[in-house]
Amino acid sequence: MTAAAPEPKENMGQPVPRYDAVVKVTGRATYASDMPLDNPAYAFLVTSAIAKGRIDRFDLDDAKSVRGVIEIVTHENAPKLKESKLFSDGGYAGTTIQPLKSAEISHDGEIIAVVVAETYEAAREAANRVKVSYTAVAPSATFDSPGTTAAAAKGQSAQFKEDAKVGDFAKGFDEAEVKITAAYDTPAQHHNPMELFTTSCAWMGDNLVIYEGSQYVYGLKNGVAEQLGIDADKVRVVNPYVGGGFGSRGSMTPRTAIIAGIARRLNRPIKLVPTRDQGFTIATYRAETRHEIKLGASRDGKLVALRHEGAEVSSRADAYCVGGTKTTTRLYACPNVDSLVSIVRADRNTPGFMRSPPEVPYLFALECAMDELAVKLNMDPVELRRINDTTNEPIGGKPYTSRSLMACFDEAAKAFGWAQRSPQPKSMSDGDWLIGHGCAATCYPTQMAPSAARVRLQRDGRTRVEIAGHEIGTGAYTVIAQTAAERLGVPLEKVAVFMGDSDLPPAPVAGGSNSTASTCSAVMMVCDQIRQRLFKAMMPDSLTDKAKETVGIGQAPTTQAAKSDRPVDLEKAFDALGVGVVEEYGEWKPDGAPLDSFRAMHSGHPRLVGGHQMKDQIAYAFGAEFVEVRINRFTHEIRCPRLVGAFAAGRIVNPRTARSQLMGGLIWGMSSALLEATEIDERTARYVNDNLADYLLPVNADVSGVEVIMLTEQDDRINPAGVKGLGELANVGTNAAICNAIYHATGQRIRKLPVRLENIEV
Repeated sequence: MTAAAPEPKENMGQPVPRYDAVVKVTGRATYASDMPLDNPAYAFLVTSAIAKGRIDRFDLDDAKSVRGVIEIVTHENAPKLKESKLFSDGGYAGTTIQPLKSAEISHDGEIIAVVVAETYEAAREAANRVKVSYTAVAPSATFDSPGTTAAAAKGQSAQFKEDAKVGDFAKGFDEAEVKITAAYDTPAQHHNPMELFTTSCAWMGDNLVIYEGSQYVYGLKNGVAEQLGIDADKVRVVNPYVGGGFGSRGSMTPRTAIIAGIARRLNRPIKLVPTRDQGFTIATYRAETRHEIKLGASRDGKLVALRHEGAEVSSRADAYCVGGTKTTTRLYACPNVDSLVSIVRADRNTPGFMRSPPEVPYLFALECAMDELAVKLNMDPVELRRINDTTNEPIGGKPYTSRSLMACFDEAAKAFGWAQRSPQPKSMSDGDWLIGHGCAATCYPTQMAPSAARVRLQRDGRTRVEIAGHEIGTGAYTVIAQTAAERLGVPLEKVAVFMGDSDLPPAPVAGGSNSTASTCSAVMMVCDQIRQRLFKAMMPDSLTDKAKETVGIGQAPTTQAAKSDRPVDLEKAFDALGVGVVEEYGEWKPDGAPLDSFRAMHSGHPRLVGGHQMKDQIAYAFGAEFVEVRINRFTHEIRCPRLVGAFAAGRIVNPRTARSQLMGGLIWGMSSALLEATEIDERTARYVNDNLADYLLPVNADVSGVEVIMLTEQDDRINPAGVKGLGELANVGTNAAICNAIYHATGQRIRKLPVRLENIEV
């Protein structure tokens, strides 16, 4: 892999180094665990050893004998908290299962006690000495387990409102000349961000400060206030840097209000740093899914019928659902479409958002099925997708704001050398290694949400940008600084960005790949307000409206975050204003956002719009991924020496940080195909490999070559920044491309992930 930054292209910003590069490589970036507290006590969690049943009693004598123990909190003496709705149902919580509320146990690893001590070591020692007597009940673990219940997602989940349908699928499939019916499975997966799920809480009188890695500080602030029954203005969440999230930090956790309540009771700051294995059950995860795909096509490859039926596991308490059929039913032209999503309830912790929540499992099924159809038609899989490309989605007939899917396939195929591929399975080898080439489409909905910003410009060009966005490792500081510098025409090194603090102007959740589009649009708007003030101060009142237009006075933000159309002479402008500083605040919302968007933004409720939900159009980013696999014919080892992806996602604000996200996505996509799976003991409904020794993640040796191609794409119909968002684009479809390559190498079609060497038969 090369590390060179890409050259900027038309409709791309400059590939400047990360704004926060120096503080990160020198260790000066402060994460939640690094925040200094005045005389803190330390908390350690005790979690349930059963998945279903109740606690009969605690024996705490041995634990309390550990020197330094301050208190042990159980359901018998825990602070009382108010209920909170699920995030996807319009609330704040990642789960409505509230720990320490009663003796009942809802899932493995549920928080059942919190030990507080003078030191971390004493808290840990005492927690390990807590003895618990249970009455256990046989749990339902997953699909096919006794006692699970299943029902259609529509009507259960507020997040899932539509089983997409159009035409007459049954008739179309019955009359199709070529048919495919296949079932696919994806496993449970856990986020495992580098930063552990830390929470520190400190009260200053009636005011609470929370230091916690969060992808949504306004949501966490308002959610904890709701649980504690206090005014949200009395809660502040601070996290200038987050050590990875991948969705796990997008909603309020079940631990935060508990720690805040204990800190208030003890009148002392409390710091909690859970263990890695506890992170598997006190946070969310990607649930296992099952799919059945039916495709019908004519002999020339045109789809005439498509049905996607999916099933997902959730907890007993929450009908969480990702429902990826909203994307798979709209990706290709097809006159007859049907779909159904079901939720299977089991005795598990509630799943949640995990990078590309619907698309990773659902596109796996569709893109594998498309490859199977191509084989049955004896057609190149790229050409099959070309034949079924469309400018309008089939369910509602809405046009895509822009769609560069086949341009991505053409660029990636050329870079990969697809034309040299021998299409016959098992026809390519290198000594003992069978070689397979595979491809798949990727897509991700373009989403945006209301956002606010405050910008302060000084006479000498120094600029301060304030926005409660989130730096989760994706380069948010950098693109926001670039946007302000370009819009105001000031040097990048003079821009200071402040984020990760709920005392700053509100920004949306850092999820759904909406952050750059949302925050940069808000910053652009506010910078334009400043420019208008400066220009207006320099223009006489008698200037005609036509003349004012030429210098940008009173104009709305343009569709691209380009450099200012006309430079501002700051000295003259500030002299004319008679001040040394100009500051503006503004709130931006995308077209189609609800009327209550700004009020909801301040109360921690994001109003994401975009994707297929737009009124008169549909917005997606697209890409194409090509992979090479090598499989040893004797040992069945699987290697993936080459990953090539081409992507089109509107304007790329910073090609350097974008490339890093896309490269990471491709690698994670490979990991989801060959490595990652949370193993579940079906007898006990407990996770087995809840550590980084047994939960397999890719390392450098697993990925020897990754090539990222970014296509220039102009989309003037989505937002002022022209940005589509790409953080969750590249890890979609990679798992299908790899399974398609495995088929090409071996002639064996594998439809269940992950693919391990014991699954290979050659």
